[in-house]
Amino acid sequence: MPELPEVETVRRGLAPAMEGARFTRVEARRRDLRWPLPKDFAQRLQGQKVEGLGRRAKYLLADLSSGDVLIMHLGMSGSFRLRRNGETFLGDPRYFETAKDAKHDHVVFHMSSGATVTFNDPRRFGSMKLVQRAKLEREPLLRGLGPEPLGNEFDAAMLAKACAGKKTSIKAALSDQRVVAGLGNIYVCEALFRARLSPKRQASTIADRNGEPNERAVALVDAIKAVLHDAIKAGGSSLRDHRKADGSLGYFQHSFRVYDRAGEPCPHCKGKIKRIVQTGRSTFYCPSCQK
Repeated sequence: MPELPEVETVRRGLAPAMEGARFTRVEARRRDLRWPLPKDFAQRLQGQKVEGLGRRAKYLLADLSSGDVLIMHLGMSGSFRLRRNGETFLGDPRYFETAKDAKHDHVVFHMSSGATVTFNDPRRFGSMKLVQRAKLEREPLLRGLGPEPLGNEFDAAMLAKACAGKKTSIKAALSDQRVVAGLGNIYVCEALFRARLSPKRQASTIADRNGEPNERAVALVDAIKAVLHDAIKAGGSSLRDHRKADGSLGYFQHSFRVYDRAGEPCPHCKGKIKRIVQTGRSTFYCPSCQK
């Protein structure tokens, strides 16, 4: 499933086509994705201006002139495709791949900017929902989310407080969207490696007895921010289904230091990358230098 860097990459790709533009026509080619589309979905969007396109964790948020917010989630296989005058917006040709099967084009936005924004989702685990802006803070999809890891308020003290007293592993804690929003399996593995922390370490060990951060918490926050910035700069990781909005592929997977590298030599020591399973997910780390 796309994580924060992939969703942020998509947001940046869509923004020039959608921000400040109106929906001139909306095609909802089926009545449901993961869940049923909102009643009168196309009619409620028709003619509305996109005041801004933001992101919260792994969700895209289109703030509309009607006072509604369009919440969009890519799910496991969802992607957006941008076209203008019948031509796909192309990115770096080294990472460009042809568009997916059009039979999975479920929602199409025709924008006053001249762009056509198509949501393609073979598995239909993606979702779209309209919520009144005034009720956004109470929206169940967003209400329990933790802080944004790239936000100014996210620091060692905040993370230490969230992990204080937790008996779960630090890998499981960081994967919990209530602790920090937007992180997933890939970037948790990469951040823990950069911070030299074992994924099996108990989460509470990044805080002292009073819940104050120690050097581990500082190193981990720095590593989280660094790996996310690097991944966004690279356009995300194109594993399986992810595509940028222009159809091109992100390439951060070529910079993985531990993820999916089991049995390979560690980039920083003489150890070998190991794969274990935690909470049903693969974890990759170096037992020699991650303690």
